[in-house]
Amino acid sequence: MRLAEPCPYRTWLLHYGGKSLITAPARVPIKGRSVSGHSKWATIKHKKAATDARRGKIFTKLIRELTIAARVSGSDPDSNPRLRTAILAAKGENMPNENIERAIQRGTGQLEGETLEEVLFEGYGPGGVGVLIQVVTSNRNRIVSEIRHLMSKNGGNLAESGAVGWMFQRKGDIVVPKEQADEEKMMGIVLDAGAEDLRDDGSSWEVITPSEAMEKVREALTAAGIKPASAEVGWLPQNYIKLSGPQAQQMLRLVESLEDHDDVQHVYANFDIDEKEIQAAVAG
Repeated sequence: MRLAEPCPYRTWLLHYGGKSLITAPARVPIKGRSVSGHSKWATIKHKKAATDARRGKIFTKLIRELTIAARVSGSDPDSNPRLRTAILAAKGENMPNENIERAIQRGTGQLEGETLEEVLFEGYGPGGVGVLIQVVTSNRNRIVSEIRHLMSKNGGNLAESGAVGWMFQRKGDIVVPKEQADEEKMMGIVLDAGAEDLRDDGSSWEVITPSEAMEKVREALTAAGIKPASAEVGWLPQNYIKLSGPQAQQMLRLVESLEDHDDVQHVYANFDIDEKEIQAAVAG
């Protein structure tokens, strides 16, 4: 396990259902503690967004993820890790079981529904920040135009496939509130289960895993009586670009405008913004 001394916040996005913006620190390969800002943005945004309208938007995104996961790899969650993760996320939002079942049945063709396509857009934000935008849509031509418009309106632009994807790695990301376990207990569990890193963000533990090990690590935590706040596989940046002032605020506006689009499932970006600026943007 590689731990690091406290260092400035490094910010990257992992949005699921319109509510998660994840921050992670630069890594220094020396013994000590690792400080991440992981849950600060997510927690503040989630509290602000706790409205019926936002809940409906979250449900829409979760239903689409359930449908795509079932269509791609089948309706059995035991053999379909993506579907299993989607079901857990839906239940975490208190989605009724019948809604979950209908979404899965639409994915397998047992129920009729719109034809959905999954698309990953790549682009640049303010200051040359790399942005990945995961979309599930019924109209590819429409979504290309709309994403291009949102990007250009907020200081970004779309790029060719492969232009920024190399900046990210596919990793598992698990967040555990600190009241669930202390550092020693967390390290023992996640190390044995195959995690790569444990990060301390002040209020939560962030566990980074190889993508194929995420489920095993999550299950090990659950078996130990520890309930993660979130657990998913996403794109983790390998490097970061520092933004401040107007560029930082413009980048945050870009992220929020993308997140608010009904077809956008996840947004990932490799920017580094100080925590105070993030808090100011959320408060505004």
